[in-house]
Amino acid sequence: MTRFLATRALQSALVLAVMSFAVYGLMGLMPGDPIDLMIAADPKLTPEDANRLRALHGLDRPILARYADWLWLALQGDFGYSRLMSRPVPDAIGPALINTLKLMGAAFALALLIGLPAGMLAGARPRSRLDYAVNALAFAGISIPSFWLGILLIIVFAVLLGVLPAGGVVIGGGGWIETLRHLALPVATLAVAGIAGQARYMRAAMAETLRQDYIRTARAKGAGETRVVLGHALRNALIPVATVIALDFGTLFSGALVTETIFAYPGMGRLIYDAVMGNDFNLALVALLFATLITLVANLLADVAYVALDPRVSFEERDT
Repeated sequence: MTRFLATRALQSALVLAVMSFAVYGLMGLMPGDPIDLMIAADPKLTPEDANRLRALHGLDRPILARYADWLWLALQGDFGYSRLMSRPVPDAIGPALINTLKLMGAAFALALLIGLPAGMLAGARPRSRLDYAVNALAFAGISIPSFWLGILLIIVFAVLLGVLPAGGVVIGGGGWIETLRHLALPVATLAVAGIAGQARYMRAAMAETLRQDYIRTARAKGAGETRVVLGHALRNALIPVATVIALDFGTLFSGALVTETIFAYPGMGRLIYDAVMGNDFNLALVALLFATLITLVANLLADVAYVALDPRVSFEERDT
């Protein structure tokens, strides 16, 4: 296992290095730069002042040289300064990351608590009314765009009924009930796709597992249907679903960008949006790389869960 984790850590570091260069290059291709924004904010700055500022900040150098400088400083823990937040980048990302983890954690837990049992029950009773209902709801959940669902929830629960806030977070206390009220709509928006996806995968995996020979043998020996499903089929059905569940965690991070923007939720998604729109190069670059890191960690957890659930697979085999 140590060799497996070390190999994955090395692979993840290489992926992050490639992604950092790609994102740095793409951000460099964006129109305008911080000096252009300074000129727009202060018309008294002359073209000569702009040239001196670009030379001072190294913006007149080739992008490869600028990337090498940024990477060297990043390896020493210096990720630069956020122009929008007027603070070091790690200090700007910290509060947003905590808010996003709260949102993702609640949505992920909701998806597990609803999606897996619904899929398991549907797979255990194929072609039943429950199966058709779960399939229909799961298909609807996957098909609904998150931005459309978020706006619909705001109109119904915040505007028409007035029972939940339209967005934002509780500032300066307010209690856990008020915190849950603010989280309810963005969590529901973010969790729907996860619930639908996990229900569909779990339903397919359970139905396929229940057709295996060892399940027929268990039934022939007189095992009840509940014992067959929970005691014999559930663990094997979870093997392919585990990968999907772990990858869903990375997908949630991407989905949070849209959800947090709709609900004005101050998390990583909103931070990335504001940084890109505001041309805050350092903040956008580090935030996007952090999103990549979350996805890589989710992939690693998927491999570990796969081996833990299936004793026929070893870490060495997953590594090859």
